Amino acid sequence: MIRSLVEIASNPIPAGTRVDSFDLPDRKQLRYAIIPASTSQIRGTVIILHGRSECIEKYFETARDIAARGFTVATFDWRGQGASSRLLRDAARGHIKSFEHYVADFERFFETVLLPDCKGPFYVLAHSTGALIALLAAPSMSNRIHRMVLTSPLLDIPMTRLQRMTARIVANSLRSIGLGRTYMLSGPYKARPFENNPVTSDPSRYKRQCDVLEQAPELALGGPTASWIVAAAKAINRVNRPEFIEKIRIPLLIIAAGADTIVSTPAIERYAVQLRNTTLLTIDGAKHEILQEADFYREQFFAAFDAFIPGTGNEPTQLSDETELTD
Repeated sequence: MIRSLVEIASNPIPAGTRVDSFDLPDRKQLRYAIIPASTSQIRGTVIILHGRSECIEKYFETARDIAARGFTVATFDWRGQGASSRLLRDAARGHIKSFEHYVADFERFFETVLLPDCKGPFYVLAHSTGALIALLAAPSMSNRIHRMVLTSPLLDIPMTRLQRMTARIVANSLRSIGLGRTYMLSGPYKARPFENNPVTSDPSRYKRQCDVLEQAPELALGGPTASWIVAAAKAINRVNRPEFIEKIRIPLLIIAAGADTIVSTPAIERYAVQLRNTTLLTIDGAKHEILQEADFYREQFFAAFDAFIPGTGNEPTQLSDETELTD
């Protein structure tokens, strides 16, 4: 039985939202939601791909913003998080064996739910881990997805070379001796005080998400496992290969957060210059979760979004100086 959406006073469910689930070949279920456009003219469908540990409820506000622009919004909880099937007996562990499972789930969502029920053209808005998955899927989805907007894509973590090497050695060692389900980096979910959070400078939006997880703790997810770390490193290595980059044909808008301490902004900037049909913008001062940030930063994001989507041709929209995302 699929988990209904969780609503609190500060985070109402968008009007007309439909929630359901679809089955995967390995008997897992993924929860999804369709939010209808709130305008009479439908301009297409925006697919929101969440970051690690996130859930549909976190994107209610963003879904309303996009629906008001005339787009249907479609989104789902990745396997192992939110209200989709968890993968381990300890459901709080963020686990995966390969990011190819995520890509396959995205493709199945497209075929099972989007093509029958949603109007094209189709666009992707993906955050962090979801943005890495979107890049992995880009070559196979080039004839289906018109444009992609990627925020704070996971292409590296701000670490020293020694720290990075140590983390990979430890994760690979644990996985090789059958301990791939061991926590890495952090343990079970525990809400941080706002003052110590690395994701947003907006206290009300931060509190809103904490309140959702307090009401529905089963939606929360703890730290990643060693297996997840190994799988993420392999995915990052794959999308960085020149022969893979050459296969990415979908026009991209990549938006980095200038004050990001979760993923590496320099790595994002280095990656973007290797891509064709790509616009890179950095929002100075924004923390990792740009869509959960203060209005000042979110408004800059949507100025860029509106300039890029829906788009009219095969080349990415070039933003004017007025929408260059800096203070």
